[in-house]
Amino acid sequence: MMRTLTAIVLAGLGAASSHAERLGMAMTQLPQGDGGSITVFYPTRAAESAASVGPFRLSWAGDAAPAKGNGRLVVVSHGSGGAPWVHADLARTLVGRGFVVALPQHAGDNARDPSTPGPESWVKRPREVSGAIDRVGADPRFAPLLALDAVGVFGGSAGGHTALTLAGGEWSPARFRDHCMRHMEDDFSSCVGFTTLLGGDWLDGVKRWLARRVIAWRFSDDTPQRHVDARVKAVIAMVPFAADFDPSTLASPKVPLGLVIADKDVNQVPAFHVERIRQACEPRCEVMMRLADGSHGAMLSPLPPLEKGSIAEHLLADPPGFDRAGTLPLLNGRIADFFEKLLLPH
Repeated sequence: MMRTLTAIVLAGLGAASSHAERLGMAMTQLPQGDGGSITVFYPTRAAESAASVGPFRLSWAGDAAPAKGNGRLVVVSHGSGGAPWVHADLARTLVGRGFVVALPQHAGDNARDPSTPGPESWVKRPREVSGAIDRVGADPRFAPLLALDAVGVFGGSAGGHTALTLAGGEWSPARFRDHCMRHMEDDFSSCVGFTTLLGGDWLDGVKRWLARRVIAWRFSDDTPQRHVDARVKAVIAMVPFAADFDPSTLASPKVPLGLVIADKDVNQVPAFHVERIRQACEPRCEVMMRLADGSHGAMLSPLPPLEKGSIAEHLLADPPGFDRAGTLPLLNGRIADFFEKLLLPH
């Protein structure tokens, strides 16, 4: 009797394993109210095929019928000037665990329209995450498969700023201005973005003077910015822009908060950004991984091609010694573990 029961259980587990192995990743895009699009990656039983998007060579089943996964949604907030494709590897890991993954297109701060990065975008981004939850939940393909009472949010760089806001953080444009007035030299790229670099010559003084004038003129509002979405129950911020947050508002995050730190980040220097948040919130937040040899571009997988000698190469390229192939699958697995632990019923 026991032997028969064991055989039945093992057969069932084998069937379940075989069933899980048949699930692949599908991709579709949903329209946003502002004319942009939400990219959605999700489990499917349909066969995948090669897909080329710009410089990226990816794989998915386009617009295929969704398969039932674990019933949970994770929203990924892309970085400044970003696109969904640089988060395809993370999305695949999450989809492989049964999640649906949605990436809203942040208006004025995406690859197609990078016209208004920085605080102007940061005000809108958390609302765009909430809009993506609404839009995916209203789609007749996904509505029967998702429970939206526990949603995860992941973001890197400017997307990390979005994530920290949704974890309960408060910031203001004036705090951004004040940071740049004090630390323009040491955190230059955080203040001016991908427009220019300091070159160690006489032009540096002109660049700093002009940057201060523009920032002081544009960012004087000291109104605390916040956004609450009760559906968001777990948040991860990777290499976030965070110098404009009041750290005390994240001393006790509203939801479980994970941080990913890249010690060689030259775009958002950790001492001014993520380390300030870590110091405020530990032990009530979790450092999920510290990338001792990683820089800002570690949040991008696949990494886009970077023109030799460009600002993007300087700010995003992997430092010598960074083991991308070995590190990022491990990181993506920890991200999936975090969301499984906090979003799935036990």
